[in-house]
Amino acid sequence: MSAASVQIVEVAPRDGLQNEARPLSTAAKLELIRRAVAAGARRVEITGFARPDVVPALADADEVAAATAALPGVQTSALVLNPRGYERARAAGVTAVNMVVLASETFSQRNQRMSVAQALDGAARIRERAGADGVHVAITVGASFGCPFEGEIPLPALRSVLQQVAAIGPDEISLADTIGVGTPADVRARFALLAELAPDVPRRAHFHDTRNTGVANAVAAVEAGVAALDASLGGIGGCPFAPAATGNVATEDLVYCFGRMGVDTGFELAPLLADARWLLDSLGRESGSALSRAGCFPESLLADPVRDSA
Repeated sequence: MSAASVQIVEVAPRDGLQNEARPLSTAAKLELIRRAVAAGARRVEITGFARPDVVPALADADEVAAATAALPGVQTSALVLNPRGYERARAAGVTAVNMVVLASETFSQRNQRMSVAQALDGAARIRERAGADGVHVAITVGASFGCPFEGEIPLPALRSVLQQVAAIGPDEISLADTIGVGTPADVRARFALLAELAPDVPRRAHFHDTRNTGVANAVAAVEAGVAALDASLGGIGGCPFAPAATGNVATEDLVYCFGRMGVDTGFELAPLLADARWLLDSLGRESGSALSRAGCFPESLLADPVRDSA
């Protein structure tokens, strides 16, 4: 692998928590963000601005964002689904937003209650406003690898959506395997398509580990030139509107894998594993992380030079 480093975007506070049965208090969410940053996160998706009756786990988005939108040395971002969500994010001090456009018409109606065309129009309007506000804009193309309702997403169909997304002019484009059906071959093909259509736009990947391909897909993405990967402590998460969707690829699993490959992530494994245990205990659930179950190898990888010298 030619990459010397890769960014890992910690998404547990938003994508990780949105589908959990046991809600975290606002104070616990702030502690989660604090712990992620202390472990090395330099990009964190802190919350999402959705209707509280639709995504009750994120009902305190305004409070969480106001407390964490301006962390020194960290790019904090929030999910916004429409202009109203963008207004709330800006009022809370958010300076980086992520929007979602689905590659599937049916999933768009189920997940966002709007058509793909409406989602694209909304993203374009927010992009225009964000440009004037100096806000960083990322667009995630959800269900890029498959849809729980329509099945396969053919490359020509994905091309059509990506062309329209690229025309909006986002600062970053992400491809999301929302239901965890992709393989490394799919990753290479889809990110090659994205590189063709938007060669100068930074690329990010969002993988769910539903079928145990998350880490392999992450490695394939970095080999394909992807600069950043979404991941969640403890492998928590899922989409409330996608049947059988399970958690995100675990942050600690990616940090272990890339560390063994000589690729720097900026994270320390020891605090990550401790933080994953704390989070999972807080949620009352078992780990979705292979590393948490099997342990680190060798144990010396858990050494934290800063803590060891204290």
